[in-house]
Amino acid sequence: MFDFLEGYDLLGAFWVTIQLTLLSAVGSLVWGTLLAAMRVGPVPLMRGFGTAYVNIVRNIPLTVIILFTSLGLNQTLGATMGAPDDVATRNFRLAVLGLILYTSAFVCEALRSGINTVPTGQAEAARAIGLNFTQVLTLVVLPQAFRAVVGPMANVLIALTKNTTVAAAIGVAEAALLMKKMIENEAQLIAISAVFAFGFVCLTLPTGLILGWVGKKVAVKR
Repeated sequence: MFDFLEGYDLLGAFWVTIQLTLLSAVGSLVWGTLLAAMRVGPVPLMRGFGTAYVNIVRNIPLTVIILFTSLGLNQTLGATMGAPDDVATRNFRLAVLGLILYTSAFVCEALRSGINTVPTGQAEAARAIGLNFTQVLTLVVLPQAFRAVVGPMANVLIALTKNTTVAAAIGVAEAALLMKKMIENEAQLIAISAVFAFGFVCLTLPTGLILGWVGKKVAVKR
C-alpha cells in the first residue's frame, strides 16, 4: 500500500522540518521578547520601533519575507549566512532567519498580552524599592507574563511548524518540498497527502497537548 514511499527520505525531510521549527522557535522567542520589552518600555523611539515592526511584519505574507531573504539578502546584498559555498546550508539558514523575523511579531504580541495581565501595583512596588525598568521587567513582570501565555505560545509554535512549509519556496529540503516532488513523480495524490498530513499532526498535536498541560500547571492564580 505504501510502496510509493520507497526511494524517498521521508524521515529526513521531517527532520529538516523539526530543525527549522526548533531553531526558528528559539530565535523568535528571543527577538519577540526584546520587541515586547520595547513596546512596553519608557523610551518613545523604542516603543515606536516595536509597534511599527509588529504592525508591518505580521501583515506581510511569510512567502514574501522568505523570498526576500533569498533574493534580497543573498542574491542582491551578498549575505552568505556563513556558508558561501554550501547552497543547501545557506538556504536553510536564510529560511530560519525569515521565519524568525515573521514569527517574532506574533510572539511579541502574545507576550505583551501576558505583560498586561500583571497587576500594575507590582511594577509600582518594584520601582518603589529602587528597581530600574530592566530589573522590574526581568525580575517581576516577565516571569509572570511567560507563565500566563504558555497556551498562546503553543498556538504560535504550532503555526510556526506549519509555516516551515514555505521554506520550500527557496529550495529547503523539508517535508513540503519532498511532498511536491512525490506528487510530481507518483500517481498517489490522496495517499501522499494523507501521509504528510499525518506527519504534521504527529508534530503539532503533542505540542498543543503538552504545552496546554504545562500552561495549566504554571498559570498564575490571581
